[in-house]
Amino acid sequence: MTPRPPPSELLNWALSVLAPGGAGSNPALTVVAGDASNRRYFRAAIADSSYILVDAPPATEKNEAFLAVRELLAGAGVTVPALRGADMARGYLLLGDLGDRLLLPELTPDCVDGRYREAMDVLLQIAAIDMHGVPFPAYDESLLREELGRFSTWFVEALLGYSPAAGEQALIEAAFDVLVSSALEQPRVLVHRDFHSRNLMPQDGGGLGVIDFQDAVLGPITYDLVSLLRDCYIRWPTAQVQGWVEVYRQKLQTRGHLPADVDAAGFLRWFDLMGLQRHIKVLGTFARLYLRDGKPAYLDDLPLVIRYVRDITAARAPENPALAEFQRWFDERLSPLIANQHWGVAA
Repeated sequence: MTPRPPPSELLNWALSVLAPGGAGSNPALTVVAGDASNRRYFRAAIADSSYILVDAPPATEKNEAFLAVRELLAGAGVTVPALRGADMARGYLLLGDLGDRLLLPELTPDCVDGRYREAMDVLLQIAAIDMHGVPFPAYDESLLREELGRFSTWFVEALLGYSPAAGEQALIEAAFDVLVSSALEQPRVLVHRDFHSRNLMPQDGGGLGVIDFQDAVLGPITYDLVSLLRDCYIRWPTAQVQGWVEVYRQKLQTRGHLPADVDAAGFLRWFDLMGLQRHIKVLGTFARLYLRDGKPAYLDDLPLVIRYVRDITAARAPENPALAEFQRWFDERLSPLIANQHWGVAA
């Protein structure tokens, strides 16, 4: 599919911000790979510097939230795109350029430990942000359940073509109750909500840049850690992941961001159940991106997400009857349907 050209006014607006006296000949705009939203990104060299021009339709995009979170993160010392200009009425943003490198393609077994420890240090910077008195959307029960609801609507019914009976839906909701309760009992910090390897950008001078943070909320302390360590686009051995979780727990406690009585087992339980909530949500979200938004590439990422869901339900089922029932239902009802999909995995 040929990318749509940028709005004709976007470049002229950027030039008027950066070079009001005139910048000579108009620079060329090149398309920058986007994300799952309606935002579009373009790179331009203007006045000897590189910039990212963003077309973010205000009717659909959270531009005010993006700017508010950007300011919080920048104030905490997190590397984020610099803001050079904003036209909120038209949804135009002019940002500094963090480069072309994404963390995902650079991850290898040899370097991942160092990279993830670097990313966890960024999470510690975010966890240290004082949110008291800051009016901010909460990752509350309503939002948690809305996200989980995408699973039945978009993944089970719309993508797999299966309609759960009333008893099955009750079983699903009982499992969701466990996940919501675990999320709500955790300490609350600023949560990026997509802190993964496609939104982290290694910088030439060292460190990681952070992008795509406009959906940030005040929520569970393990959420961003799950996004990083159980990334929907790359998987690492369970023992290695659990080792990183414990490293992060200890760092949180050393810095006073986590109560001293939260032990390793309790923190890992929070982490596992938070990951299960996230990955069940993602099954619905990726199905919706394909069916509603015409983005089939997300189907290729479903097998790994399904593996996470099955692995964690199996690991946590012995201690929780509701998750054991969900695991049984998923394996009996959904796994055969998944195996028949062109993107499916063996049940």
